[in-house]
Amino acid sequence: MKSFKLFFTCLVLLTLSLQLPGQDYPYLGNTGTIADVTARSGIASPVTVTVIYDNYVHTAGMEPDWGYSIVIEGLDKTILFDTGTKPGIFRSNFEKTGLDASAIDLVVISHEHYDHVGGLPAFAKMKTGIPVIIPHSIKPAIIESMSSSGFMPLLVKDAGMICQCLYTSGEFDFEIAEQCLVLDTRDGLVVMTGCSHPGIVRMLKEIKETFGKNIVSVFGGFHLMNKSEREMEGIIAEMKALGIVRCGATHCTGEKQIEMFRKAFGDNYFDLGAGNRIVFN
Repeated sequence: MKSFKLFFTCLVLLTLSLQLPGQDYPYLGNTGTIADVTARSGIASPVTVTVIYDNYVHTAGMEPDWGYSIVIEGLDKTILFDTGTKPGIFRSNFEKTGLDASAIDLVVISHEHYDHVGGLPAFAKMKTGIPVIIPHSIKPAIIESMSSSGFMPLLVKDAGMICQCLYTSGEFDFEIAEQCLVLDTRDGLVVMTGCSHPGIVRMLKEIKETFGKNIVSVFGGFHLMNKSEREMEGIIAEMKALGIVRCGATHCTGEKQIEMFRKAFGDNYFDLGAGNRIVFN
């Protein structure tokens, strides 16, 4: 009986250990790297963001679909942020942009929802053997699938540097593990979101506090589809109070909500859409 109890206890402990997220994978640095962000720091040359996957189309010939993916160029590394939903659409749109998959140095995944990781198998046929930076609370099975596809999972818990002037926000404390990207420019921070499940205003406030620098621009999915006009007015007012000057809303933001952002930010609003290229100086 004692032997059975010992065996059962060991089995339970082993099962629990296998369920721990990312226990066998390294983490991305620590919060110390954000000390490089100062009032005078920032990119020295333009950074270009190309939209690969989006609910909307900017360039003729690109295919729209529910999902989101961008490529960031102009830093010391080229980054693929999220991969959309359908592998076929991701690959087709990627190839139509004329981007070189072999130039991608690493992948960053905002969160585990299929409309942000679904295109990863297509990219795995284009390039592997590079890091994929993911929130550490993502389901272990998803982390394992990335590893078995030939990528090198690198987990994120806290804010930290990804490459020159580009940072992860760190994983937000929310039921859906999510991170976003933070680009340091001399005018202020540019925040790039996937879906903003933890709440766009909350995320922006935490980023501003963590990095100690004003945010001048934010774009991506804001997950505001169910927000009323009154709620939207409050959200927009809070964003402007934080110092946001430029804004681009897409994907899961909601069409009526996007129109409100467009009206509120006027000439400082920019559309995204598959095929579009946005330049930050």
